[in-house]
Amino acid sequence: MLFSKLSLSKPAPYARPFWLTRWRLTALYASTMGVILTATAIGFYLAMAQDHRREIDHRLETVASTLHDSLEPSLDQPGQITPLVSQLLPNLCIATTPCVANPDRHVLGLLHQQGYYLRLLNLSGEMVAISGDPPDQVIHSTAAGLHTLHKADGVTYRQMSLPLKNAAGIPWGYLQVGSSLEVLNQHLSWVRWVLLLGLPLALGLVWVVSWWVAGLAIRPAYRAYRQIQQFTADAAHELRTPLAAIRLSTESISRDHPIANAASRTETQAVEAQAVLPVVVRQTQRLTTLVNDLLILSRLEQDDDRSAPTQVYLPDLVKDIEEEFAALALAKGIHLTTVVSDAPTLTVRGHESELYRLLLNIVGNALEYTPQGGSVTMRLDTRDGRRGPVSDPRYALIEVKDTGLGIAPQDQAKIFDRFYRVNPDRSRQTGGSGLGLAIARAIAQAHGGDIQLKSVVGQGSCFTIQLPRVAQANT
Repeated sequence: MLFSKLSLSKPAPYARPFWLTRWRLTALYASTMGVILTATAIGFYLAMAQDHRREIDHRLETVASTLHDSLEPSLDQPGQITPLVSQLLPNLCIATTPCVANPDRHVLGLLHQQGYYLRLLNLSGEMVAISGDPPDQVIHSTAAGLHTLHKADGVTYRQMSLPLKNAAGIPWGYLQVGSSLEVLNQHLSWVRWVLLLGLPLALGLVWVVSWWVAGLAIRPAYRAYRQIQQFTADAAHELRTPLAAIRLSTESISRDHPIANAASRTETQAVEAQAVLPVVVRQTQRLTTLVNDLLILSRLEQDDDRSAPTQVYLPDLVKDIEEEFAALALAKGIHLTTVVSDAPTLTVRGHESELYRLLLNIVGNALEYTPQGGSVTMRLDTRDGRRGPVSDPRYALIEVKDTGLGIAPQDQAKIFDRFYRVNPDRSRQTGGSGLGLAIARAIAQAHGGDIQLKSVVGQGSCFTIQLPRVAQANT
């Protein structure tokens, strides 16, 4: 894993800023999710409690309305219980007489609900009859309404009050129907404990996931940081060699031929001084090439100072490259050939100078590593001219195939990295900086394409450049 080196106890010095950033991102993600989870849990609890209370209120209203409609036709004198009412509510206890429960007789089915009770009050609010186990507190009102009561033992009740009239329409008293909230309170208490215990566990899981997500989020920045580190080290190494050569050459001239004794220089000393100048010129040219290559890469990445793209006809570009390297190929005894497809559209949109540099680097690299008697072939074709599942007529292909040394599999994944050389000693002798293929891929990608490599050690390499073609109305 990328952050395996970022040990919490002993973070690497160069990785410490990213280690701290990962902690900050984790804290940010975890705190944000913690607030969201906590708010969601509280909202869920309140919504559930409110829904259960509404359900209890609805049931109370239903029970009270049913009893109210059943009792009113059976009422006579205000505050008095008629035999018909006693028959309708057999377990109703009259306040002035002892109450004896009769388990063999049944009341209205609605009163079988667990925790329900019933009270009948006269117009003065005095108890007339009772059924069930009501709280000590009595609420009487001249209007219907819901109330919350508390028993002496702490049990909470919800009560519905309705005014009663007899059959003649004369006010008789009040009907109170209530239900215990003990079951609901126990259920809500259980939910609270679940939330109190589950929320910290969820937050712990969120912290772990946030740590992992922060690692994924910071990984591109860490890779870029490592690439910048590697690039800086490679660039410094490349610049140090020619600078050291120039310094040694100039110091040699200054030491052996001081300016004060310029008039007394012998002809031999002048010749020795002249011999040093080519070294300075060569190393200066090497520095100039390296700086120009770095500027090209920087410009391709920023895409700010580039001119407007134009249409580039690839067959002409390939022919120009062939003419460019014809003399070099002849001198090295390499057979350089070009095969151009007869496809109607081999035009791409881009910058001709950059595409020329792309092919220049690829073909030059092929000629450099192909021995005498070998061959380098440039083939220009289109995706629709090739067989296989990868066929795509939107792209033009430029293949550069050689019979050179080939590239080992372990080097093929790094061949396009900046300053990477398969054979550093030989590359330094030829003046290469290790940026040629990196520039080639950057140019291809800047034009919406890419470069692929297939190579076998001892048999040669094949670079395939893929570029999007200009859309034609007749294609």
